[in-house]
Amino acid sequence: MALDFLILYEHIVREYESITLLKRELERRGYTAEIRQLLDRKKLKYFTWKKPKVLVASAMYDDKTMNSFVYNNVGVCNKVVNLHWEQVLSEEQENSPFFNCGQSASYAMHTCWGTQARDRIVKYGVPIENTAITGPIQMDFLRDQFAGYYKPKAELCREFGLDENKKLVLYISSFSTAYMTDQEVEELNKLAGVGFDQFKITSQKTMNTTLGWVDEYLQTEEGQQIEFVYRRHPSEWNSPILEKMAAKHKNFHLITDYSVKQWITAADTIFSWMSTSIAEIYFAKKSCFVLRPYPIEWEYDPVVYKDCDHIDNYDDFVKCFGVENPKFPIDEQLMLSHYDFTDTPSYIRMADVLEKVLLEDEGDRKPFDHFKPKFSWLKFFSLIGLHAMYAIRLDPGKMKMFGPLSTWAGRIYGHIKNTRVSPEKQQEYMDNIKKFM
Repeated sequence: MALDFLILYEHIVREYESITLLKRELERRGYTAEIRQLLDRKKLKYFTWKKPKVLVASAMYDDKTMNSFVYNNVGVCNKVVNLHWEQVLSEEQENSPFFNCGQSASYAMHTCWGTQARDRIVKYGVPIENTAITGPIQMDFLRDQFAGYYKPKAELCREFGLDENKKLVLYISSFSTAYMTDQEVEELNKLAGVGFDQFKITSQKTMNTTLGWVDEYLQTEEGQQIEFVYRRHPSEWNSPILEKMAAKHKNFHLITDYSVKQWITAADTIFSWMSTSIAEIYFAKKSCFVLRPYPIEWEYDPVVYKDCDHIDNYDDFVKCFGVENPKFPIDEQLMLSHYDFTDTPSYIRMADVLEKVLLEDEGDRKPFDHFKPKFSWLKFFSLIGLHAMYAIRLDPGKMKMFGPLSTWAGRIYGHIKNTRVSPEKQQEYMDNIKKFM
């Protein structure tokens, strides 16, 4: 029996909670829906008897992503919805063809958090009828409807062995490229059509200086009275400086469990650099401090941070810990132009869009008429092998005798390890969300 919706995700902390909410709403309406990770093994059933009527992708940029996200997972599927998880971009990215959904991707239906994202991709050629403003589904968990969904500070601290009587300080990292290899940066440059070489330099300088401030402060008497939680970016899993900090300071913690919203709602003081999760801070009715010891080049800075208030020296950083109700550092009207937050929850608006695509005639929505897809047998067999190695906990990255192949396989193995959600955890997500619907 055909599946109505197959939802693909890339990062757990960025997406899984939200797509579970969306899945639950679709099932409440009587439809069938399943969730898969992009690097899961390719399964025959999704190409045949359980082929989805609608493929819901985490992103949809061009022919390459249409081929990778759709064709290599389910074969030809003309009904594609883009959840569009990267919508708040830098100025250079906004002007890059890659980020503006061209080629066959323009035939998908693109959900947009606000008018800014919709107007941008329409300007670059996406038909306006292939866009829908749904608002940001990830912010639904911060609505009154979900009051009590997130654990209170005391419970969260007890779970991770933190002192609940101390101030809980959160740093939200965006240092995804700081410790990338030159090869990884070059691959990113080719994929996005934007140069990230200078961004790597700025990221590493900023990361090292910021952690230097934290290191110095945690050695003071006042610094001993806080619990400092460093929240890694989903792509930031190979930064040796972090392990050194955690080993040096008993109150410096690297915790990846739960979504960033869970930690935002519990935190007493919040720091950021350029993370778009500043929107979550805003809709949680909280504020934060932006730490920028060095200017960020305009081509990398998210446009929502335009003219933001920021801290650029250690003395002002220390003063932040004594401020009770800091002013929000970003222009609120600019924020609201990117995030259309209405009385109707975004998961309802998004489910309406998916239902519309499911029930419509295919008509002109035929992306596969516009390019020749190619199935990647290399990826197919590689994923079988890497998932088998993961099952027996054999990391190919540690098998150095295969040279560059070991590095490549180890990187993919790491992504599989960091993005897998066990069946028990999947059920836990669903059960928690059901209580509030």
